Amino acid sequence: MGWLTRFLGAVTFLAVGVIFSPEAFGSKSDGGHSSKLTAALKLAHLLCFATAWGAALWVTFIGGIIMFKNLPRHTFGNLQSKMFPAYFSMVAVCCAVSTASFGYLHPWKSSSTAEKYQLGFLLSAFAFNLTNLLVFTPMTIEMMKQRHKVEREENIGEEIGWSKNQEVAKVSPKLAAMNKKFGMIHGLSSLANIMSFGSLAMHSWFLAGKMDL
Repeated sequence: MGWLTRFLGAVTFLAVGVIFSPEAFGSKSDGGHSSKLTAALKLAHLLCFATAWGAALWVTFIGGIIMFKNLPRHTFGNLQSKMFPAYFSMVAVCCAVSTASFGYLHPWKSSSTAEKYQLGFLLSAFAFNLTNLLVFTPMTIEMMKQRHKVEREENIGEEIGWSKNQEVAKVSPKLAAMNKKFGMIHGLSSLANIMSFGSLAMHSWFLAGKMDL
């Protein structure tokens, strides 16, 4: 199934949802905003937030761990180098849309303290992802390529896990230094990703408190 078919399928389900919830696009006004615009902004906020939250949850705690435990290390690294730019780009765009829509629906001057905090959390998630996309990810990928080159010289890297890397690093100062540099940059990238995830988690609690199920 091509991406266009999947996209059209998603749009179809969204259209069906609107048909079965016509009250979402009624004619009443809400705080000076037209109800159609308000509903559209709420929908954009919710869908983009859910996409960012779900992607972060999967990549951080499920998909990445499964791939690391089942793929040769160099294959895993090469796959991550292609996936992470797309992942951080998507989450950054989703966070930007969520932030913009939330900010429009809750103008700063008339917002409550809780709403101002939420805008801060959304901005933080956007900033952390943008930093990862533009700074840490390119540095991490470049350092990974350099380490792969060193590991190939040592005839390692096609195994699963870190055991051979750690063994060779004990007798190879060059690889040990490369591991240290990579670990530092990768650690900063992981920290930024976790901070973004935490910011989204705080916003999820806010949204849960607003739901009437």
